[in-house]
Amino acid sequence: MKTTNWGILGTGKIAGKFIEGLETVKGAKAYAVASRTEEKALEFANQYSVQVAYGSYAEMVNDPLVDVIYIATPNNLHYENTMLCLHAGKAVLCEKPFALNSSQLKEMIALAKAKKVFLMEALWTRFLPTIDKVMGLIASGAIGEPHMIKADFGFKANYSPESRLFDPALGGGSVLDIGIYPLFLSMLLFGKPTAVKSLAINAPTGTDMSTGMLLSHDKGRLSVLASSFAVSLETKAEIVGTEGTITLHRMFHMPTSISLTVNGKTKKVPVKLKGNGYNYEAEEVMRCLAKGQLESEKMPHSFSLDLMEVIDEILK
Repeated sequence: MKTTNWGILGTGKIAGKFIEGLETVKGAKAYAVASRTEEKALEFANQYSVQVAYGSYAEMVNDPLVDVIYIATPNNLHYENTMLCLHAGKAVLCEKPFALNSSQLKEMIALAKAKKVFLMEALWTRFLPTIDKVMGLIASGAIGEPHMIKADFGFKANYSPESRLFDPALGGGSVLDIGIYPLFLSMLLFGKPTAVKSLAINAPTGTDMSTGMLLSHDKGRLSVLASSFAVSLETKAEIVGTEGTITLHRMFHMPTSISLTVNGKTKKVPVKLKGNGYNYEAEEVMRCLAKGQLESEKMPHSFSLDLMEVIDEILK
């Protein structure tokens, strides 16, 4: 099997988690890392046994031995960093949110298609076996006809106007950072909403501190969602059908447990998991690259764009 050399663009906590996931992926190698300073890149490379460290993003992007780049920078840099990689002809897996708005994302997708380069949003939850299991249960009729999704994600964050969570220049706000997970699940299972209502309580910086979202879908389906930096929420998801309920327990966006409730009786649904969860999205990227695909069927450009357009509408 050919080794896939990954370049890691950014040296934050999530970059480290992604490399830990890569360690369980056959044929994957954390080959290079890039930061804005050589010192940070070297420190990260030593910590995670990465072969090459670059003190600029451009240097790594132009390394011919890099096959695909994982972008793990703050939200406000995703567009700029992705465009840099695509212009260099590098395949890209970019952390969520893919961009700050749908206009940026449309440019990213257009360039990827023009350059004939692979591009995918790293919304890792999509690739977890728990999500596949939930979709299988619904398809089998385990809960009858699904009619409602209730999902939230919230934790109490220390307010600071300079924090990436609250600074609008850094792409702050609960919806972009964590509300994207309930929204993703809602749209994956029920499709793009036919109507969107939202109400936000803003932080002093103007970014949303807490947001409630109400989405209607075809077939009379409804999504009741919330995100918050003000309080800790249950961070679980329930898919309610005419015959029962599927629950993705806390923290539902991660590898977690599932239960099925029918006729008042609840049972745990077994799911086999490996690695720390980030391995699954890496495997999907490598599968697509091996087949010469420019996008993933599981996380196509169209889905990411629909998701971003709904976020745009909510943030209005």
